[in-house]
This record gives sequence, structure tokens and C-alpha cells, in this order.
Amino acid sequence: MIIDAHQHFWSYDPNRQPWIDESMSSIRRDFGPKDYSRAAVDAGVFGTVAVQAEQVEFETQYLVCLAERHSFIRGVVGWIDLRSRDINERLYDCAHTGIVKGFRHVVQDEPDPDFLDDPKFRRGIAALDAFGFSYDLLILPHHLKSAKRLVEAFPNVRFVLDHLAKPDIANGSTTEWKTDFSSLAKSPNVTCKLSGLTTQADRQNWTLEDLRVYLDHAFESFGPSRLMFGSDWPVCLVAGDLKGVVEMMKMYLSEASREEQSAILWETAFEVYRLGEFAS
Repeated sequence: MIIDAHQHFWSYDPNRQPWIDESMSSIRRDFGPKDYSRAAVDAGVFGTVAVQAEQVEFETQYLVCLAERHSFIRGVVGWIDLRSRDINERLYDCAHTGIVKGFRHVVQDEPDPDFLDDPKFRRGIAALDAFGFSYDLLILPHHLKSAKRLVEAFPNVRFVLDHLAKPDIANGSTTEWKTDFSSLAKSPNVTCKLSGLTTQADRQNWTLEDLRVYLDHAFESFGPSRLMFGSDWPVCLVAGDLKGVVEMMKMYLSEASREEQSAILWETAFEVYRLGEFAS
């Protein structure tokens, strides 16, 4: 069984997705559940977690509506203004959907390198625990130190590190990333997604060997029980396709035990995102 713990849907608008630049022109279009389900069947993916791509609360509602209509979408990681004064009321509304599992903020685009230390933001993080929500860390290597401070300050919140914090795979660099990544992994309330790696590599010529040093370090730092697979579809299409990303992960895990493979391919996502029972 495979759970894709990280994929997106969007109705393309250049004003709402300015991050899709010219180098990613192939994904400047709409991507919906029908597009994904066709690719998922071919790749052997059973269920997914749909993750926000735009920082508006309407998108969270949009993803919930999609999940209500498509059973393969097992949960949603949405966006909410964690700095809002009425954060508890907003979280209460989301909790009653039964579909929203957590939230994230595009910290990688924030001009303040210490955004995660913002007291208003932290007040919102503190509120997540009472509702059982997780928080996805979308950060870059230079944010890892402040991420460490954040996760230590809130030991009861479940944190998920997206895309290994986006190391510079294309240039083969681990200097800025490796030590701080390992330090963050020491906090037991953090899990990590093996996702978004092919687009951080040479998009047209990447191989498993280009990714292996990063995958190995994640495996050593977190252990298989705190790792989960994510495709980052449709972003991954600029460097291949969904089936190719799945096959890459299977190949990497080919020497791992069956228990380790199960943990990474579905069990960790099932537990962290509280995906509930699967229909037979």
C-alpha cells in the first residue's frame, strides 16, 4: 500500500501562483482530482494527503470539498492565519470537518529569517494541540535552527518537515543542511517527508544516486518510523511524473525490511495525519 503524503490541487492563475515561474511552465494549468487519480492508479497509490499551495483560507475549504467528493483524498493540510486573534474559533470550525488534519505556512517565502519565532505565530501553533492538528514545516536550510527552537517549545504538537527542508541537491551541497537537519531530527515530535527531492536536483538529468546521500541522511537521522513518502505532485512533473517518483522511492527502499518499507510508504502518514480507517 502507498499513501502519498504530499500532493496539491489548484486552478491556475498567475496572480495566485506566482511561484510557478518560466522554468515550471509545464505546470501552468489546472490540476484536479481526475488528473491525479489517473496517475495514481498507474503508480499504485491508494490514498493521498492534499496540501495547500496558496495562503488563503478559501483554499482549505476548497480542498475539503474535493475530499468530500473523492475518497482517495484521505486528509487535508490547509492554511489558516495562525496569527489571527480568533484562531481558536477558526480551528474549531476546521476540526468539525473531520478532514482537515493540519496546517502549514509558506515560511520559505517569508522575508524574516526568524519568522518561526514570531510570538503571534507561536500563539497559533500553541492552539493546534487542543484540536489535535499537526503543523507542516515548509522551510529552507537556513530556517532549520529556528525550526528546532519551535518544535522544542511545543513538544505536544506534531510537526512534519516537508521536502527535507529543500537541500541544494542540484549542486550536491550538504554543508548548510546536514548538521542542522540532524539536530532537528532529535526532537521526537517531528517526522519528515521524503518528498520534493527530484525538483531540487537537476530536473532533467537526476538519478537515484544524486538523491541517495540526502535520503540516507534522512534515514539515519529520523529512522523509518518517522519518515513518510510524498510525491509533491504536480510540482514533480517538471522533473518527471508521479510513477517515476514512486518507482524511485521503491528502488531506494528495495534493501529495507518489509516493516521499514511499510512505515515509509503508508504507516507513518496514517499515524501522523490520523487518517482513520480505510474502506475495504
